Parts: sequence; C-alpha cells; structure tokens
Amino acid sequence: MSKTKENTEEKEVKVEETQQEETKQEVAKEPTLEEQVQQERDKFLRLFAEFENYKKRTSKERIELFKTANQELMTVLLPIMDDFDRGLAEIRKDGESELLTGMDLINSKLKTTLSQKGLEEVDSKAGDVFDAEIHEAITQIPAPSEDLKGKIVDVVEKGYKLGDKIIRYPKVVIGQ
Repeated sequence: MSKTKENTEEKEVKVEETQQEETKQEVAKEPTLEEQVQQERDKFLRLFAEFENYKKRTSKERIELFKTANQELMTVLLPIMDDFDRGLAEIRKDGESELLTGMDLINSKLKTTLSQKGLEEVDSKAGDVFDAEIHEAITQIPAPSEDLKGKIVDVVEKGYKLGDKIIRYPKVVIGQ
C-alpha cells in the first residue's frame, strides 16, 4: 500500500506541476494591461482618423453640391437665353426702339440674375485660337484668310460655365 500511496502522490504532484505550467502558459498568452491599453489606444486613434477623413470628404462633397446645385436649372435655361438673343437681334433689325428697350431691360435682368448665381459666358469670338478643352468644333471650313487657319471663324452657339465647370461648350467653326 505504501507503493500505491507513493504513486498516487507522485501523480498528484505531476498533475499539479502540469497545471502550474498550463497557467504559466495562459498567463504568457494573455496580453498585459499595458498591451491592452496600447491596443485600445491604437483602435481609438484609427477610428478618430477615419472619422476626420469622413468629415473632410463630406464637407468637400457638400461644397461641390452647393456650387453645382443649380446646374440642371441653368442647363434648361440656356436654350431659352439663346432664343432671347436671336429675338433681340431680329428686333434690332426692324428698328423698333421701344420694343428693343423693354426687351434689352428684361435680357439684362435675366443675365444679371443668372450671373449672380454663378453662370458665366465662356468668352469665344472669331479670330481666337481653337482650344479643344474649351471649344467644341462642329465643322471645319477653308479659312477665308491665312491668319484664320486653326482659329475660330464663327461661333454658332455660346458656351457657359457654372463656377469653374463648363456646362455647355461653345460650338464653333474653325478654319482649315
């Protein structure tokens, strides 16, 4: 019996030793409080940086939206302005001064109001150098003179920009 008692005691000691080793390994596996605090701090800083980037991105998008919020309305009004200009040209030909004065007043108010909202005319006239980023060439004709080769011969339709963005390119005829 003494041998069995010794064996059981040895087994109990071995079990206790293995349990102590396992707890040491578990303690070694678990991060210390400092490591946990560092991990949480890192998570917080990353989350804070993501939020700051989100705020910057949304504010930039909001500014862009305000700049071009009227773009659809302005695009719809452009053909009406073209018709208005053609009508004024015909009234000038007829020479009716009273009608011309009233129409000029309405035209200037309309253009002033639209310019206050950010609409600007793209400056293009005959003799300017053709720039593919600003102008839309609808056709090429033989240049009436040598100095008009590669330049604008005629502006068929005015171009407009809203803020810095061109919403309608001027349609031009260029000399070849």
